[in-house]
Amino acid sequence: MSAHYDPYENMLMVLEGAAGKLGLQEKDYVTLKYPERELKVSIPVVMDNGDTKVFEGYRVQHSSVRGPCKGGIRYHQDVNMSEAKALAAWMSFKCAVVNIPYGGGKGAVKVDPAELSKGELERLTRRFTAGIAPIIGPYRDIPAPDVNTTGEIMGWIMDTYSALQGSLTPGVVTGKPLELGGSLGRPEATGRGVMLAARELLSKLGKSFKGTRVAIQGMGNVGGTAARLLHDEGCVIVAISDVSGGISKDDGLDIPTICDFLMAKRGNLLSGYDAPGIERISNKDVLVSDVDVLIPAALENQIDAEVAPNVKASLIIEAANGPTTFEADEILEKAGKTVVPDILANAGGVAVSYFEWVQNLQRFYWEEAEVNNRLESLMVAAFNNVWDMAKKHGSTLRLGAYMVAIERISQAQKSRGIFL
Repeated sequence: MSAHYDPYENMLMVLEGAAGKLGLQEKDYVTLKYPERELKVSIPVVMDNGDTKVFEGYRVQHSSVRGPCKGGIRYHQDVNMSEAKALAAWMSFKCAVVNIPYGGGKGAVKVDPAELSKGELERLTRRFTAGIAPIIGPYRDIPAPDVNTTGEIMGWIMDTYSALQGSLTPGVVTGKPLELGGSLGRPEATGRGVMLAARELLSKLGKSFKGTRVAIQGMGNVGGTAARLLHDEGCVIVAISDVSGGISKDDGLDIPTICDFLMAKRGNLLSGYDAPGIERISNKDVLVSDVDVLIPAALENQIDAEVAPNVKASLIIEAANGPTTFEADEILEKAGKTVVPDILANAGGVAVSYFEWVQNLQRFYWEEAEVNNRLESLMVAAFNNVWDMAKKHGSTLRLGAYMVAIERISQAQKSRGIFL
């Protein structure tokens, strides 16, 4: 990946391509090229040794045309404003693709949370919440977990915001613990959505899960859940990886045992797992495994122009946000690969975040079966809308998804008009 790669520029290129396919004039979508609001905050934190350290945080609101902004908060040492802007835009499109009444937002703090104690992490989170509090809220902008943030961190955000407001406000964030108003089925929602996207794609192609060979890069919450559900449906998971590297086994890995090992203790990684017949491989090796389905479920830009020509999988389900660069996407298309884009494939998380928010506002909570059934209905409808749009315009599924999203947002913008 180029050191000068700009994820926001990447998003704009896809946006322009989809708008062109739809035959839109620039005035119909020009507002989508610019975030509505970008906030940068300084976050002073008293460290355990008594020193004060200042961290940098961001909250970007891309579009509120169709509803409150929605999007996660990530803690990562390499994050920057351009990345936050791109992720916020992708959230606008993702919410429109699955047709939930949200726009897109994204937040981030430039920090390696592994270097902080739990107390330092809590103080960082609460001070960051105070910094972005003027622009968030259940009817304005609703954060959620993302890379390196958890339900516990969402609880701290909710508590801080509620204290500042003077009343309990569970709907300010989603992805919370159940006892704070979280939704059943939310932790598994993104991974379940990935499984449903894979199922629908295979079904369209006249194939089934049984015996389908799968490789998954990333065994966090999303990749791990997808691996377990796909294994349960009869897929053969032959290669997986996490930050410590990867493992493979040609006749299939024991996914339930691996998931149990990874969840048994915080800090357990694949490098510490051993079993007869497994082979140690790199994260890059996972991406070029000899499989039917590849699921990148790690970070952005993993499939770049260098990796793309060597991808053997004919079907790629993007569980991560932005795992494929613009250049790589063109290479995969020319090679006849089918890519289910991130804004469709990983939308299960924001869908059930929407369900959580609705439950918070109503103060009425659903059983897990109802959550999963509603998620399945929503994901299947979204997949069919994208598939039909792509077929209608002879485009990739990525452009199809963007066309569905842009059409919905631009129509809403046209109906609202521009406030003078």
